[in-house]
Amino acid sequence: MKLKHTAAALALLAAFGAHAQDTIIKIGHSGPLSGAQAFAGKDNENGARLAVEELNAKPITVAGKKLKFELLSEDDQGDPKAGMAAAQKLIDAGVHYVVGPYNSGVAIPASRAYNDAGALVASVATNPKLTQQGYKGLYRVNASDSQLGSKMALYAANEMKLKNVAVIDDRTAFGQGLAEEFKKQAKASGMTVAGHEFTNDKAFDFTSILTKLKTKNVQAIFFGGYAPQAAPMARQMKQLGITAKLLGGDTICTAEMGKLGGDTVGENVLCSQGGAILDKAATGPAFKAKFKARFKQDADVYAAAYYDAVMLYAQGMQKANSIDAQKVQAIISAGSYQGVAGTYAFDAKGDMKQSPVTIFTFKGGQPVPLTSY
Repeated sequence: MKLKHTAAALALLAAFGAHAQDTIIKIGHSGPLSGAQAFAGKDNENGARLAVEELNAKPITVAGKKLKFELLSEDDQGDPKAGMAAAQKLIDAGVHYVVGPYNSGVAIPASRAYNDAGALVASVATNPKLTQQGYKGLYRVNASDSQLGSKMALYAANEMKLKNVAVIDDRTAFGQGLAEEFKKQAKASGMTVAGHEFTNDKAFDFTSILTKLKTKNVQAIFFGGYAPQAAPMARQMKQLGITAKLLGGDTICTAEMGKLGGDTVGENVLCSQGGAILDKAATGPAFKAKFKARFKQDADVYAAAYYDAVMLYAQGMQKANSIDAQKVQAIISAGSYQGVAGTYAFDAKGDMKQSPVTIFTFKGGQPVPLTSY
């Protein structure tokens, strides 16, 4: 009996010894995993998880040691205060590589804490202020508000031939930034911005704002905000007999918009999203198939960008032959990485040198790409 125990103990020690040789790399994820935006947070987390699982399936070696990746995910609730707590938790856990935060209002303050801790951050938050803070290890892995808002305005002016539009924003760092960029380009393109109204990211009744805009006979309303508000807005526009198109940014380019808005979300809704059309990207269809097989649902807006961000870190470690965040940062800042959703090469601020923007509409409740712009 004793021999059996000894053999088992030795086997356990051997297994532990082999495992102890692996270098553990903790990838931190911060996003809204509860509340109205949980669908986005979960999708982003799954993109990162798929990358981690693939890296562990065929392990990479750095400085003679096999790397084992672990995903540590925190719910920041899309709230700046909760985002700071999530950042502190990840920092305390020894995380040096972060994907997220998703919301600009969370990413801007949290990035300061990550920077002070020497952690690298790859975020899809779009407010231009994020990369204006001067943090060397901060990367925006998609288009910014200036690109998303202005390209939507250019499409509205040049392709839709609109002349009279209005703007509503939800007063978040994201919504406000996006709306201002749309407005700026709309005016530059010769459109009249007949009104700019305000709401918040918890509101669900937009009747009074919409009634006011109805009198201005606008051809489109641009909404700077998220799908949980944009969908009821589309419903209320229909109820009020407003035939204007509803335009928005990346956060309404999601299946959740169709799910919440039902038959009031169709070709009347258009939105701009960073990245090329995934179906036309070289590895896009393969990524979509892998994601669906693993999570039993389609990849949403930023799953591919989060997957790419984790792979970007891994390639940086291989090229630097080090897991030291500062050495990896030097490689990422100077080089480029070909991912699923685009080519990641960054300027001095940490913005992508080239980030195409795709304009979408809706068919059968799903976002359908129209053109890259």
